[in-house]
Amino acid sequence: MDFLLIPRKEEEIEKEQDVIIIGGGPAGLTAGIYTGRARLKTLLIEESSIGGLASLTATIENYPGFPEGITGKELSRRLEEQAKKFGTKILDAKVLSLTLDGIWKIVETTKGIYRAPSVIICSGTKPKKLGIPGEREFLGKGVSYCAVCDGAFFIGKKVAVVGGGDAAVEEALYLTHFAEEVYIIHRRDELRAEKITQEKAFSNPKIKFLWSHIVKKIEGDKKVERLILEDLKTKEEKIFPVDGVFIYIGLTPQTELYSSLLKLDENGFIITDENMQTSVPGIFAAGDVRVKSLRQIVTALSDGAIAGVSATKYLEEIKFKGGI
Repeated sequence: MDFLLIPRKEEEIEKEQDVIIIGGGPAGLTAGIYTGRARLKTLLIEESSIGGLASLTATIENYPGFPEGITGKELSRRLEEQAKKFGTKILDAKVLSLTLDGIWKIVETTKGIYRAPSVIICSGTKPKKLGIPGEREFLGKGVSYCAVCDGAFFIGKKVAVVGGGDAAVEEALYLTHFAEEVYIIHRRDELRAEKITQEKAFSNPKIKFLWSHIVKKIEGDKKVERLILEDLKTKEEKIFPVDGVFIYIGLTPQTELYSSLLKLDENGFIITDENMQTSVPGIFAAGDVRVKSLRQIVTALSDGAIAGVSATKYLEEIKFKGGI
């Protein structure tokens, strides 16, 4: 007997909310937990995967309370479940604009226009690009920004990881489960990652290091076959054969939509006070998207909690003043 598969009807969401959260990473989900517990009508909008970049992390070892570690996917699932438990609705859509109409914040998305007196921006960051020839052309053909997503395509292969921070070294370690050789290419002569992470990398026989080198070009026929490197000390260029290259040189905040509305720093991160309040009353920011000294999951959760409480207090204040 054949069964007719009927697509699940998307939940009807009211156009008017108390709080709209933009971004479904750890900060956004935590904010949703707090505003939901405050019995505020909360809509969280996420255009890709719930959990953000954290959901792509193979193992999180420095999250308090999990001495054996926890996968980013599992942590994201738990946060989502908890936010929904307290009434936060989640909309799978892309935010197109954020504008003001008096006390109301108008959020236009690919699935409709919503409004709320308060908005919490948790749009996070995206990987920074090298901006070199071949990077865009070979994306998905050997160029990657996510080892968890693409590592399994390089079983028994030789790959390079560009960068020297925590993300680069952690992803290099993850890639050793698949690749035969993993080269970390770093422009400096020492790593910036945590010492314990460095120790793991130095003791792993599959990981080798190219110090004081940069990638000038990515080449190949139909896929990545080699890198053109420059030795920063000798200025010598060399050909370096690889099957893939994973790029981890930093993060760019996803704040393009807010550049004319909010105060940003010189790098494009949103400026907030300690209560996560931005330059516009009623708009808060939390997580990696804001100016801060440490971008970790645990600090994103803290930001989200503060932003959720601050949004609650803001709504109480404007209601008392007769604003809504």
